[in-house]
Amino acid sequence: MSTAVLPALAPSRRAWATDLPLLLVAAVWGASYLAAKGITTTHTVIAVLVLRFTIVLPALVLAGWRGLRALSAAQWRGAALLGLMLSVIFLLETYGVVHTSATNAGLIISLTMIFTPLAEAAVTRVRPPASFLAAAGLSVVGVVLLTQGGGFTSPSAGDLLMLLAALARTVHVLAMARVKAVQDADSLPLTTVQLGGALVVFAVLAGLPGTGAAPWSVAADFGAREWAGLLFLSVLCTLFAFFVQMWSVRRSSPSRVSLLLGTEPLWAAAAGIAIGGERLGIPGMAGAVLVLAGTAWGRRCADATG
Repeated sequence: MSTAVLPALAPSRRAWATDLPLLLVAAVWGASYLAAKGITTTHTVIAVLVLRFTIVLPALVLAGWRGLRALSAAQWRGAALLGLMLSVIFLLETYGVVHTSATNAGLIISLTMIFTPLAEAAVTRVRPPASFLAAAGLSVVGVVLLTQGGGFTSPSAGDLLMLLAALARTVHVLAMARVKAVQDADSLPLTTVQLGGALVVFAVLAGLPGTGAAPWSVAADFGAREWAGLLFLSVLCTLFAFFVQMWSVRRSSPSRVSLLLGTEPLWAAAAGIAIGGERLGIPGMAGAVLVLAGTAWGRRCADATG
């Protein structure tokens, strides 16, 4: 190999060193729907969320202690408000995945990539380009087909909850961009306060009558498989994913990060079909293709106009 080729290879290797961890994050996020479905029932949703956040929060507090002490009162209030929104997202997603397939959950939640630019356009009163509207329409048709499974039926309650979760994610993204108090805050303490705020909400709900099993009783009943699933959700899908994002944004472009993390629905479908044994049927397969094509097209349109 000639030495003239080596300089050209170095950037490629550096890019792959950044891309591979991001792809792994997208993969574990995609698999998270199947993992959550495997350890959660309707009566244990809140308990599992309490356990999941309790495991990960101490590590974030220790890592970001200085940043937490540096936050102003206004930043604490803004982050706590975002944490309340985050708790709604996790509740909708977790209840949703219990009542639908992991494949549907991962694909429907990807509509956030379409909803967010549409909501941004509505707030700013700037009409999105026709190509983006076409991509949004393609995604909507895809979701309609996806929720039919093997035949034309009403969407399941889980499908509708995941759709609401996608809308809630959109509101959360817009709020993060518009709550002035948090715009200058470091991402680590900001995320820590949000997760802590969400944990408080889950803990309060867990203490109310009729909200399902208590977290400690659920933990006591967990076997090795359930603990493995919970640790996967806590350590890989939350802690590992957050630190990889923090690391990667300093070494790659936002559009490249978005593109790689945007493969999450592909991994969700792969995990649901290959590991979970889920079947889409012909309408569902066509819908999955349209959702993936529409969100990818829409993301490119948004990046081009952003």
